[in-house]
Amino acid sequence: MTRLAEALAALGVEPGDRVALFLPMSPEVAIASHACAHLGAIQVPVFSGFAAPAIAARLQHSEAKVVVTADGSLRRGREVPMKELVDEAVAESPSVEHVVVWRRLGGEVSMQAGRDVFWDEAVASSPGELEPLEVDSEHPYLLTYTSGTTGPPKGMLHVQGGFLVSITREVAYQADARPGDVIHFVTDMGWIMGPWEVVGGMALGCCVVFAEGAPDWPAADRLWGLVESERVSILGLSPTLVRALIPHGAELVERHDVSSLRVLVTTGEPWNPEPYRWLFEHVGGSRCPIINCSGGTEVGACFLSPTPAVPIKECSLGGPALGMAMDVVDAKGRPVRGEVGELVCRRPFPGMTRGFWGDPERYLDTYWRRLPGIWVHGDWAFVDEDGFWFLHGRSDDTLNIAGKRLGPAELESAVVAHPSVAEAAAVGVPHDVKGEVAWVFCALVPGAEPSEELAGELRRLAAAELGKAFAPERVLFVSALPKTRSAKIVRRAVRAKALGSDPGDLSSLENPETLDEIAAAARA
Repeated sequence: MTRLAEALAALGVEPGDRVALFLPMSPEVAIASHACAHLGAIQVPVFSGFAAPAIAARLQHSEAKVVVTADGSLRRGREVPMKELVDEAVAESPSVEHVVVWRRLGGEVSMQAGRDVFWDEAVASSPGELEPLEVDSEHPYLLTYTSGTTGPPKGMLHVQGGFLVSITREVAYQADARPGDVIHFVTDMGWIMGPWEVVGGMALGCCVVFAEGAPDWPAADRLWGLVESERVSILGLSPTLVRALIPHGAELVERHDVSSLRVLVTTGEPWNPEPYRWLFEHVGGSRCPIINCSGGTEVGACFLSPTPAVPIKECSLGGPALGMAMDVVDAKGRPVRGEVGELVCRRPFPGMTRGFWGDPERYLDTYWRRLPGIWVHGDWAFVDEDGFWFLHGRSDDTLNIAGKRLGPAELESAVVAHPSVAEAAAVGVPHDVKGEVAWVFCALVPGAEPSEELAGELRRLAAAELGKAFAPERVLFVSALPKTRSAKIVRRAVRAKALGSDPGDLSSLENPETLDEIAAAARA
């Protein structure tokens, strides 16, 4: 870490400069992250699955001075030409002065004299004696991007003190991490859970396990084998990933000794009961608490989370995380209980983004101006009679059927309960009479066949669960749903393609080819 910091300093990196990290999930990305903090530089992690235009957009917006990348990486048996992608992006990014290249694959890559340098050569003469720069707690630390529904991606700025305090608090008290724990989160440094495990885990003296590539490649039990071989004690993953692994069978979990696990951390979207129980019973052995937390890139940690110290209700998020002044309110900002409302935060918190990079008005419009003085997060939430909190999806994903609001997760849970359905995405489409009706796009388990009979069964399941008024007007079958690499379904893209409208920023999608299939299914 110190040697790389010295090498970056030799390249002219100064406090406040932006250093982009376009690397596979590996120890090298953690070393580069800490090297930036050592110098007081602002790290800009870039999702390792991005194409060149998405990389260029982030380099341009952040005005990055240096890019740290790899010659290539591996994904599902294919080589990803990371240096080649960076070259294409840097050609459109005049702020970039240097590119540092880690020889991950060891193949030949093009190197531009005076600009590019190999990592090992850059640190060869570094003695590793540079003292870390002392900075104010509000000194910028991290600039990380989240995709927008419309417009360009938003650059979230986090600071040294607040980010460290919030993330470490969460990993310690929500995930119950202790020195010696082994943490593995199925994620990428370009998403907030990458810094979550790197910053929080390492601050607590934990061992962090990095895994390049997909969690189900070259075999569907890769993740469970990794838990066994590395003795992972805290495992992080998304509900969508769990749903994708279930069709491969619990026997794949049972092949491996996963007894080292003691905590499961989940995030990304609302749970469905059956996949939640599958994770708890087959992976957690009915003994590991599921710490289902929700926050976001802009939160720098979580708003809601249970802890292992208190009872946890199935699929719930427990309640407000430590120190978080959370509430659920109606359209006028009045607290509500026992009904769905907007999730808000009433007081500042240490990990809160200090704003959108270069766009303060967009930041204020997004979070602060809907209900003045209150952070409106954009999630529908519900507090039940026992005081447990639940999410019902993004408020911009919410369906409004005949004047009644319905979270997509409720419809999706109803159809995913059918043994033929692997996963589902419910979206609202305009209707002349009801205002909006539901369409549900379903991906089936291997061996199941789409049919009108199955579609009818799924409509009846939803009606029985939610009432006839909420039965989906259409059930459409596709081979897969559009997801980010962290396995989060992008419902807004599903809805946009179904309606033939602009889906917004799609740079985070791992499988954009699914959108054409969704559009075709909607037209059929």
